[in-house]
Amino acid sequence: LMGENGAGKSTLIKALTGVYKIDSGKILIDGADLHLSGTADAQQAGISTVYQEVNLCANLTIGENVMLGHEVAKGLGINWKATHSRAREALDKLGLGHLNPRAPLSSISLAMQQLVAISRSMVTNAKVLILDEPTSSLDAVEVEQLFGVIRRLRDEGVAILFVSHFLDQVYAISDRLTVLRNGAFVGEYLTADLDRASLIAKMIGKDIAALQRLDSGREARDFDDAPVVYDADGISRKGAVEPLDLRLRRGEVVGFAGLLGSGRTELARLIYGADKAETGHVAIDGERADVKTPAAGLRHRIAFSSENRRDEGIIRDLSVRENIVLGVQAKRGWARPLPRKEADELVAKYISELNVRPADPDKPIKNLSGGNQQKVLL
Repeated sequence: LMGENGAGKSTLIKALTGVYKIDSGKILIDGADLHLSGTADAQQAGISTVYQEVNLCANLTIGENVMLGHEVAKGLGINWKATHSRAREALDKLGLGHLNPRAPLSSISLAMQQLVAISRSMVTNAKVLILDEPTSSLDAVEVEQLFGVIRRLRDEGVAILFVSHFLDQVYAISDRLTVLRNGAFVGEYLTADLDRASLIAKMIGKDIAALQRLDSGREARDFDDAPVVYDADGISRKGAVEPLDLRLRRGEVVGFAGLLGSGRTELARLIYGADKAETGHVAIDGERADVKTPAAGLRHRIAFSSENRRDEGIIRDLSVRENIVLGVQAKRGWARPLPRKEADELVAKYISELNVRPADPDKPIKNLSGGNQQKVLL
């Protein structure tokens, strides 16, 4: 299932799984109408979902997570021996027999936790498995491990809906592509018949020639003469970032490249002050600066947009308006509330400039798609 941020992928998934009630149309499972009043109905019908952010209980064992909600009863309690035995069967089906069902979930990697989440679908005998950005936090080896599990399920007759922004992965694992744009169906294509450039064109609504013109018009720019705004000398943090020098110039975009675990995020956190650098020193606009806390980073006009949007970015139960003005209000303090007119003007400006959809400042941010939440966070 393909589409840009805000295309409607997550909303569609929530409609298919009973999180949202559909306003029109119908859903069929094995040719029969399916009426969903909630997520339990979807699970009972054989629809299982694994989300980008692993929704498991870190304080429980692997087996308890696999069997959560499907434990084997014994009188008024739980037959733990039988429960762990069934968990073992579900893990074995996915080639995860090396995992100990009685081990704490926290003892295994994030990639393995994703596979444990998928193994829960084995307990419910899923007919349809929806994978929403399951590879976003996995490295290449872990992705291939996940794909092995997906292929095994496919060969057993499970229908799989795979959502990803990684085109190479989509082409490696999918048989067919469905494209959404701005909440509307664009088309359905055999993967083998649609090249990458054509897929991108359909996702963003431009023809291939226009895309090529955009690409050819991009010229490398020389920033050697631009003033250095951030200059780090030998900054490091034990176990995260080796000592390094970094210069950022005014108006320049610098990309950090590296595999998972290489220290990209850790370096970004050091620059902002979310983590404290243990060695080295920093100059901002040519003057020595002590950036060892987020407050210090903000004072020096350094902003940080976390990859962990749910836990470190947005406040889920607040509105779009409240999330956008949060930083401004924090700077003013609780005793000086931002005037409503000023807040409305600020919010309207950014909703328009970043094309936040829907353009409703009073909507709870948790009801927006991931891409639109990211725009609000920016």
